[in-house]
Amino acid sequence: MKVNLKNGIDKLIFGMKQKDVTTIYGKPDRNYKDEDDNVIFAYNVLKIRLTFYKEEDFKLGYMVASNTNLELFGNKVINRKISEVKKELATKGVVNFTQEEFDTFENYFNEDNWIIFQTEFEEVVKVEIGAIINQKDEFDWKFKSK
Repeated sequence: MKVNLKNGIDKLIFGMKQKDVTTIYGKPDRNYKDEDDNVIFAYNVLKIRLTFYKEEDFKLGYMVASNTNLELFGNKVINRKISEVKKELATKGVVNFTQEEFDTFENYFNEDNWIIFQTEFEEVVKVEIGAIINQKDEFDWKFKSK
């Protein structure tokens, strides 16, 4: 599963609707609403959670994945040392990270690409990626509906 910075993961593209996703991946294993009435899809085999924002006409705007086949720039990221992942990302110009710690977890957030690497014991356990917000303070939806 390839992480496409600013666009999505694999065949999932920011701005898709629920029907677009189910056409590709089928019915999710879990489908529920969060506290903001956003729709959440969870696919167990893919180890991915998708958020469709209510305030944006239920467009896909956020993804959280822990699939061990997750790749960024051709390199796997899950279960790898964050120091190695950051070193590889630096060669691609992804360098500025804000670090946040809680319990045994640390988050490394790169705002330019709206991506978070969550680590535990210095290894990446989860990747979160969100749709980019443009200069007009609006989501930059990448999916063009047919």
